Amino acid sequence: MKAVTVVGARPQFIKAAPVSRILRQKHTEILVHTGQHYDDNMSAVFFDELDIPEPDCNLGIGSGSHGAQTGAMLAAIEQVLVKEQPDWVLVYGDTNSTLAGALAAAKIHIKIAHVEAGLRSFNRAMPEEINRVLADHLSDLLFCPSQTAADNLKAEGITRGVRVVGDVMADALAYAVERAGDRSQILQKLGLAPKKYLLVTVHRAENTDDHERLANILSALNALTEIVVFPVHPRTRSVIEKLNYAVNSHVLMIEPVGYLDMVQLEQSARLILTDSGGIQKEAYWLSIPCITLRGETEWVETVQAGWNVLVGANTDAIVRAVRSFKPPVSHDVLYGDGKASERIKLAFYKDIFSQE
Repeated sequence: MKAVTVVGARPQFIKAAPVSRILRQKHTEILVHTGQHYDDNMSAVFFDELDIPEPDCNLGIGSGSHGAQTGAMLAAIEQVLVKEQPDWVLVYGDTNSTLAGALAAAKIHIKIAHVEAGLRSFNRAMPEEINRVLADHLSDLLFCPSQTAADNLKAEGITRGVRVVGDVMADALAYAVERAGDRSQILQKLGLAPKKYLLVTVHRAENTDDHERLANILSALNALTEIVVFPVHPRTRSVIEKLNYAVNSHVLMIEPVGYLDMVQLEQSARLILTDSGGIQKEAYWLSIPCITLRGETEWVETVQAGWNVLVGANTDAIVRAVRSFKPPVSHDVLYGDGKASERIKLAFYKDIFSQE
């Protein structure tokens, strides 16, 4: 089997890593990097740390409006597919790279496998929601991280090719935790003691493009008394600089960090505040309480389990949650057993879809 894997953003590098390692044992994989994340700290470092082969093709698309970026990716990916003639195209998650890869494959009748299928926030104002819905409806093989995701697909009439395999990010996290202990020096570099700081990430458009929401979040960080470590996404930093918003000295605004450093920061934090879906899951797997800076989440099981709370971008609600939120003692297994990539490999070995 020959597969083209389309990635473009750091969450996709993480998800693709365990699948690529396993697929390449028996199959041919062409790894295409769209260039959606092009900063070294957002891109290149991940390939080294996660032991992912260098991309076979880097399209170098870069940033831009949703339409311009997706259109440029669509045209460039189509050229790769015409040249390579793969049996499958693999897309991951919910970015513009995901949608462009799925559209390019569908237009020229190449089968599509969507890893992390079936997630729904039920908020169509999110660009990611549009991307994931369209990718799911175009896909032939849909790898779901949970039964909830499979149920979401069923509600939309998608039952063919649906497989609940668990979450490949659990596979990647286990790999990274082993490596981070030896290779990450981020706590020493920042002078941090375990469980003596909060970790914050903010990158979603609903928080960065809405200046009032972002200002509310920053106000909450300023109101806290604990050390706050804030690796700042380039887009978020640009908005903060335009707003000329000053943060207090206890808020450490640092450059984005590699995955191993991020895992080290996550597992050593007292609590995590984020609008990232991936970090919500990682917080749960690492048994770190999580405050989500959104009004909804695709990872509803983490909220139901009591380890994640949704606070939106309300300053007072964020501060109250940081000071009072305590998860339960119980901590159930969610999103599989860390062997999702093995199940994905088996699906391709059996060529399940073509036999149904």
